[in-house]
Amino acid sequence: MCVQKGIALSGYVSDGFIGSYQKLITDTVIPYQYDILNDRKEGAEKSHAVQNFINAADVLKGGNGNDGFYGMVFQDSDVGKWIEAAAYSLINSPDKELEAAADRLIDIIAAAQDTDGYLNTRFTVTDKDKRWTNLLEAHELYCAGHLMEGACAYYEAVGKDKFLKVMLKNAEHIYRHFITEGHEGYPGHPEIELALMRMYRTTGDSRCLELAKHFIDTRGVDPYFYAKEKEKRNWTVWGNDPYNFDYQQNGRPVRELSDATGHAVRAVYLYTGMADLAALTRDTELFAACRRLWESITGKRMYITGGIGTTVQGEAFTADYDLPPDTAYAETCASVGLMFFAAKMLENEINGEYADIMERAFYNTVLAGMQLDGKRFFYVNPLECVPGISGVSPTHRHDLTARPGWYACACCPPNVARLIGSFGKYAYGENRDTAFCHLYAGGTVSFENGVRLECKTAFPYGFDVDYNIISGGRIAVRIPSWSRDFSLTLNGEKINAVPEKGYVYLDARNGDRITLRLDDSVRVIYPSPKIASLSGRAALMRGALVYCFEGVDNDGDVLSLSLAEKGEAVPCRAEGLPEDVTALSVECLRSSDSGSLYTDVPPTLTKIKATAVPYYTWANRGVNQMRVFIGR
Repeated sequence: MCVQKGIALSGYVSDGFIGSYQKLITDTVIPYQYDILNDRKEGAEKSHAVQNFINAADVLKGGNGNDGFYGMVFQDSDVGKWIEAAAYSLINSPDKELEAAADRLIDIIAAAQDTDGYLNTRFTVTDKDKRWTNLLEAHELYCAGHLMEGACAYYEAVGKDKFLKVMLKNAEHIYRHFITEGHEGYPGHPEIELALMRMYRTTGDSRCLELAKHFIDTRGVDPYFYAKEKEKRNWTVWGNDPYNFDYQQNGRPVRELSDATGHAVRAVYLYTGMADLAALTRDTELFAACRRLWESITGKRMYITGGIGTTVQGEAFTADYDLPPDTAYAETCASVGLMFFAAKMLENEINGEYADIMERAFYNTVLAGMQLDGKRFFYVNPLECVPGISGVSPTHRHDLTARPGWYACACCPPNVARLIGSFGKYAYGENRDTAFCHLYAGGTVSFENGVRLECKTAFPYGFDVDYNIISGGRIAVRIPSWSRDFSLTLNGEKINAVPEKGYVYLDARNGDRITLRLDDSVRVIYPSPKIASLSGRAALMRGALVYCFEGVDNDGDVLSLSLAEKGEAVPCRAEGLPEDVTALSVECLRSSDSGSLYTDVPPTLTKIKATAVPYYTWANRGVNQMRVFIGR
C-alpha cells in the first residue's frame, strides 16, 4: 500500500515544467479566477459565486438577500475549489496578500452558515423549505464536498482552522440528517464521499468516515430512491430522469458494479471515494469492484489522451470501444477525476499502470483544458476539430474551436488550478519504509518516513531524471510502460533491475545519485480495430505526450494527411509556441483534392514534411483544423 503525500510539504515541486505551471497558477490563474468569482472580469461569463454567499448571510440576518441567488445550483463549489487552489499556491509560494484574500473569503463563507450547520447559498437565499428534498439534482452534498476539500487544504497550508471548523459543523449537520435522524438518500452527484474521507484524515472525526461509508454502502441498494423522492416534490432543477440508473451509477450496490457508466465525472468521483475507503478499511470486495471499473475505463472506454466520457448526451460513457474523435466529450473535470481515482488505486496496490494513466490524463487532457496563458479554458476536449463543423453542426456544437474565458457551468477551470497546484500529491507517495516516485517532477521532496530527495528533470520534453538523495532510505522509481528501453544508474554504475509492477526498488544512502534515462523515441500508436471510427488511422506519441496536427503548421489542411510508411518523425520547433515546446517533423503523404464530392479518380499522393505538436498546446494559435489520429 502506498499513501499519497506531499501537499503539505513546502517546496514540493519548485522547478522544471511543473514548477513553471505552478507559477502560472499562482501569478495568473488564481488572481484571474478570483476576479471572475467576484464579477470583476469584463467579457467573461458572470459568476456571482462570492455574492451568493454575501446574499445568503444577509438572509440569515433577516434581510432580503440583496439581488438574490444567481448561477448554477452548484455555484458554491467554484469557491471551494478556488480556496483549495489558493491553499496549494500558499504551500508552494507563501504570499500574505493571497492569504489575506482567502481569509476574507472564508469570513464571507462562514457568515453564510445557518445556526444548525447547513451551508448552501441556493437554498438559503431561496427555497429554504426545499433543503434535502432533491438529492437527485440539487447538488447540496456536492457543494459541501468541495467546500470541505478547500477547508482541509487551507488548514494544511497555513494552519488556520476557521474554515475547517465551519465545514466540520456542516458535516455534523449532514451526519445528523442522514445518520442520527435516519433520512434516506445518497448524493446525486458524488463528491462528498472523497471529501469526507479527507475530512476524516484531517480532523480525526470518526463521523466523517462513518458518513462517507454510509453514502457508499447505501448507493444503489434502493435504486428507486430518486423516483420515490421525485414523487414527494413538485419542483425540479433540470428534469433529470430518476430511472436512469446508468447515468446515476445507482442501479445496484457499488460492490456489484462492473462497467463504467453514465456521467463520467460523477462516476470517477464515486470510484475515487470507493477506492479511498477500500484502502483505509482493507475492504477487498470494494477494491475488487474498483478494479473492474478501472479495467472498464482504461481497457475499453478511454481516449488515447486520457479523456473519458464519449457523448455530450449526459456527459457520459456510452459503450465499449465507442470513441469517436470528432464528437468526443472528454470533459476536463473527468480527466481530473480519473487522476484522483488512479491515485487512490495506488493506495490499494503499487502498480505502475495507475501512474501511467495519471500521467497520460495530466499531460494531455488536463493541460489541454487550459490555454497556455492561463486565461481561457476548455470544458470539452475533442481529438479532431474542423472549423465550420465543430461548434456549428448540431452533432458537434459542444466541440469548440477555441477556449472561452469562462463558463456558466465553471467546474473545470478551478479544477485544473487546484490539480496543478497539488501535483506533488500525485507525483510522490510513501509507506512506512519506501518513498515512491510515481511521476517525474523537479523539486525537493521530504517524506514523513525520513527520506528526502531532490529531483531534477526537464520532463516531459527531457528524458533524464536525476534523484539526488539528501536523506537515504528505500526508494521506488517508476518505469513507465511507454518506455521500451530504460537505463538506471546509482552513482554512475548501471543497475540491472527488472521492474516489479512498473517500479524498481533501490536502497539509497545520503549523497547517492540515481539517474533514470527513459526512451525518447517517437511511437506510432495504432488503435484497436474494435474502435470503428478510427479504422485505418494512427497517432503519434513521444514519452507521455500525445501529438496532434494543426492546420496552422500544415497549410491549413490536416484532413488530407496520412503517415508515410516507415516515415521518420524527428523533434523540431513549431512557430508561435513557447521555445520549450518540442514539436515533431513528420514524413507524411498529402492527398490531392479533386474538387468533387465523390470521384472515381484516385487521389495523387505527395510526400511532404508535416508538423505535429503536443495535444495540450492546440488551439493556442487561432482557429484552425486539428486532428490526433490521421490516416496511415
